[in-house]
Amino acid sequence: MSSTYLYGAHVRANGIRQHYLRYGGEASATRQPLVLIPGITSPAVTWGFVAERLGRHFDTYVLDVRGRGLSASGPELAYDTDTCADDVSAFIEALGLENVILAGHSMGARFALRAMTRGAAGIDKLVLIDPPVSGPGRREYPSKLPWYVDSIRDCIQGADLDTMRRYCPTWSEEQLRLRAEWLHTCYEPAIVQAFEEFHSVDIHQDLPGVSVPTLLMCAGKGGVIQEQDRAEVRDLLPSIRITTADQAGHMIPWDDYEGFFAAFEDFLGTEL
Repeated sequence: MSSTYLYGAHVRANGIRQHYLRYGGEASATRQPLVLIPGITSPAVTWGFVAERLGRHFDTYVLDVRGRGLSASGPELAYDTDTCADDVSAFIEALGLENVILAGHSMGARFALRAMTRGAAGIDKLVLIDPPVSGPGRREYPSKLPWYVDSIRDCIQGADLDTMRRYCPTWSEEQLRLRAEWLHTCYEPAIVQAFEEFHSVDIHQDLPGVSVPTLLMCAGKGGVIQEQDRAEVRDLLPSIRITTADQAGHMIPWDDYEGFFAAFEDFLGTEL
């Protein structure tokens, strides 16, 4: 099957340079747009294997979150949850996208949710993929900060496959090579702030304000979202649909590629 990759590009939105990758093939302009916001240390290119398949059905955009990949980075920028959420809204507006499926994984899901309650326009559906549900007075996020920081520092120095395999022992060689190539672009202060805000910013308050159809996809083996979390989320947003990729850890499509797409069920209106 031919590639659905179209191009990478930059747009100025929310006062910064935002880089993105677009997938969808020749028919992309006629398809519903889908904007994907990756997690804390995942530049857009690392989601390419997912976007290729989404691009068969949707005009797909994968964003480099500020401080990652080829988007603006550095000490002069803010990296708080609200600012990054506003980046998402501004990105969609700058490209003139309408009727958007907004999807985010992990940190990206938190930014997508916060964008909704900060006025993101033109959103048709919301997909939250295993977002951290930690926050003030809540259970800690299961991953630890040194895992992120140490791996970034190793990649800045130049990490080989054996080094990367210590951090991601179940990943394929191709996945490890891509992570080793791009992880150095993750700006450490941005990653530290995002991780700290997993614990200091409560996104549960945003759920009652969501008015579009919403899917929460949970990793069956991730330990991020537990049964009591599902119950609380459903109480806050009774209309939400909750599914599970039973065989996957937090990095769902890396662990169970087919299970990831199956967990969308019919929410997107097409069989992926």
